[in-house]
Amino acid sequence: MDQHIGMPNRGRTALLVIDAQERLMPVIHKREEVCKNINILIEGTQILGLPTIVTEQYPKGLGKTIEDINLPEDTVSFEKMCFSCLAQSELRSYLTDHRIGDLILCGVEAHICVLKTALEAAEVGFRVHVVADAISSRKPENKMYAIERMKQSGIFITSAEMILFMLMDEAGNDEFKSISKLIK
Repeated sequence: MDQHIGMPNRGRTALLVIDAQERLMPVIHKREEVCKNINILIEGTQILGLPTIVTEQYPKGLGKTIEDINLPEDTVSFEKMCFSCLAQSELRSYLTDHRIGDLILCGVEAHICVLKTALEAAEVGFRVHVVADAISSRKPENKMYAIERMKQSGIFITSAEMILFMLMDEAGNDEFKSISKLIK
């Protein structure tokens, strides 16, 4: 894995919202906070001109992405059966075709699909930024173990506010003002 210090390359970064679905989210620990922070990430990355990608694990059984998540019209969505999003060939092709090198991950469950996606993405050369306040699991200890496991593999753990500011270079412009309003 690239031993990069973890600064995302804004021109090659995408937000990946993992499996925030109708039958999963009601049982997720701190789901309101997770939804709020996912929405901050979506709106913030839209302000910054980054693509938003959504995955849905077996939507026939687990439902669609919940309505509490405010997806922009240009969101790219992929259905999947595998736990790792990278195992979905069309999603992987999208990332390659759009020259994405940095992935910002949020969603559920932290110890299953988020973890496997993060590990596989890092293994194949992506710089992975997992937003700790925008992921969760049914049990809080599973989120804690997942974050620890990701750290062991060199995945960058961040917060919604931190990653958005890492994607900007300076204050005083319209992007900065819009992002600042989001996080207050």
